Amino acid sequence: MEQPYYKYSHFLREKYGEKTYKLPVNLPTTCPNRDGNLDSAGCYFCGENAADFEMLPDTMSVKEQLLENKKYIGERYGVNNFIAYFQNFTNTYLPLNKLKNYVQQAAEVDGIAAVYFSTRPDSISDKYISSLEKVIEQSGKNINLAFEFGLQTVNYHTLTSVNRGHTLAEFLDAHLTAKKYNLETGAHLILNLPGDNMLDVRESARILSALKVDHVKLHALYIREKSIFGEKYKKGEIDLISLEEYIERVIVFLENLSPDIAVQRLLGRAPGNETLFVNWGREWWEIHDMIIKEMNKRGSYQAKRFDYLDGKTLKKFR
Repeated sequence: MEQPYYKYSHFLREKYGEKTYKLPVNLPTTCPNRDGNLDSAGCYFCGENAADFEMLPDTMSVKEQLLENKKYIGERYGVNNFIAYFQNFTNTYLPLNKLKNYVQQAAEVDGIAAVYFSTRPDSISDKYISSLEKVIEQSGKNINLAFEFGLQTVNYHTLTSVNRGHTLAEFLDAHLTAKKYNLETGAHLILNLPGDNMLDVRESARILSALKVDHVKLHALYIREKSIFGEKYKKGEIDLISLEEYIERVIVFLENLSPDIAVQRLLGRAPGNETLFVNWGREWWEIHDMIIKEMNKRGSYQAKRFDYLDGKTLKKFR
């Protein structure tokens, strides 16, 4: 089946010259939206364990986690090049000395080509980035740093209604700060948050394109037990769009996205237990294939409608 979008795996192969896989790392941290700094309720869609359902326990050292995951993934997929992916909660919310130690541990593992931080856009600064770069420099290894920022939507009204605790401005600032150091940036988006519509989906693609982020990861909202949305869902207080509407939103997003932005995935996975709703009862790969089939049927592809930058209204005079 023809893939009508720029796959992240191709981006990595172009950058490193070989297959490269992420190794998830679970750090003992929390989130400023949960520990009382910003709020204690957290984002309304976030469960108690955030994204650690497929991860090793955070009681293991970073080096131990990487070595164990490297052995499993390396042998399974025949890979020798890896990314240490600091994934759960808000990793850059950790005290700087602790975070520097974790990066140093990652640099000690052979085959690590990059360290990625999945984090909130309001939890990064010049001081943190410059300090982490020094750790890599002192390691004597050619290891890249990259940041994936949890934006979720460009609609700042929706960001408020889901208790995200930051606005679009913080994302813009985080991206621009990382780019001062010529670092990769990515964005996480949930295309079906309550309150968002197709205009928000299209605008999300356009803003990321104008900013020239390097990659994007799409999620479909899933509902966890012990979350604010979980309680609302059980009371019938959340309206979720249909699967057909989600497929349409992904297509519109991709058609408006710059061809230079790699797409990590079109929707995510969720734990089977303590999950009230996920992916309309389908396997993630089924929905992925449905999206690709529909795009191929329409003659649709990433950047089909990428015609809005570089002085669009002046082009008729050229």
